[in-house]
Amino acid sequence: MTALPLPLPATRAAATARLAAFLPRAGLPYAARRNEDLPGHPHVSGLSPYIRHRLLTEAEVIDATLRAHPQGADKFLAEVWWRTYWKGWLERRPAIWSAYRQGLTAALDRLHVESGLRQQWEAACTGTTGIDGFDHWAQELAATGYLHNHARMWFASIWIFTLRLPWELGADFFLRHLIDGDPASNTLSWRWVGGLHTPGKTYAATADNIARNTAGRFRPKGLAATCPPLPMAPHPAPRPMPEGDILHDLPTALLLHEDDLAGDGFPHLPPDRPLLFLTTTTRRSPLAVNPLVTAFVDDALADTARRMGQAGAPRFIDATLDGLADHLATQGIRQLVTPYAPIGPTAAALQRLGPLLASRDIRLARLLRDHDAQAWPHATHGFFRFREGVM
Repeated sequence: MTALPLPLPATRAAATARLAAFLPRAGLPYAARRNEDLPGHPHVSGLSPYIRHRLLTEAEVIDATLRAHPQGADKFLAEVWWRTYWKGWLERRPAIWSAYRQGLTAALDRLHVESGLRQQWEAACTGTTGIDGFDHWAQELAATGYLHNHARMWFASIWIFTLRLPWELGADFFLRHLIDGDPASNTLSWRWVGGLHTPGKTYAATADNIARNTAGRFRPKGLAATCPPLPMAPHPAPRPMPEGDILHDLPTALLLHEDDLAGDGFPHLPPDRPLLFLTTTTRRSPLAVNPLVTAFVDDALADTARRMGQAGAPRFIDATLDGLADHLATQGIRQLVTPYAPIGPTAAALQRLGPLLASRDIRLARLLRDHDAQAWPHATHGFFRFREGVM
């Protein structure tokens, strides 16, 4: 068994090595013990931070797994496909992300006027509630930027149903601390626990389940006996599938961002195009983002620049989009190509960047990966219907 190394090295070499080390266990061993939250997390892949930033792509992981296990790795493959499902589902319903951000703003406002709520929230975030297991997970997440998937479910259930804290505050706590946190998986997973994704279906954390899957380390007392679904509005009607833009024969630059650092997969790009980066890490939350998250992104960008032979490639942040557009104009660039960013802070930044580029006679071309283009149309209902279409 290989324990998860923390802090994680943010390089593609570390990602591919991690994948190679895990593949022998991706079949029946993973299926048998994936739910166990044990020190070092020896029974999971530890690949999620790399997949989230696409230092490894989902397609690469799926292909490698199927080559190693033509049969018997369905449980692990399903976990990879869950991320694609969440992204596709949210991409078709961006109003869900907007509603979460509005709900978070309202909940943060409440913290300023409701001292009891603020004290409860602070205790939950610092791991000082007195709830066995929950406090450990809060502190582990802040200290490492990682949490076992089963622990995330228990944590969210206790946050919502035992502590009765606004779910948006919990989703924000995860998004600012999880190195692998992304808007779709995080937001929709919290909604699923609270009964807002599958109407009427909630996830209840129980002491027996926690004790069984932590080798008896934790057995919390006083958990909510009932977990009624949170009040919900009907899901918005899905919007049409996004389509990638067409490349024109123009002086072109490539913009990579923290949602997709693969740096390849688009064969029609000119080979000598200059490279630049956009980071939106601080936009993941209105509050301070864990330095472990920003450090991972910074290191991943540096690794990508080195791999692509442009170690000095300039970086821009969300607040300097005008400077990015000016930089391109002075370089004589007429077309900026970037991987399509799913709903979240990067997509919002690109939305603002488009008009700034257009005012300088530069077109923005967002390229949709084949994996997303082929899978997202199936994210119409629940995961199991999605899985029938893609697996």
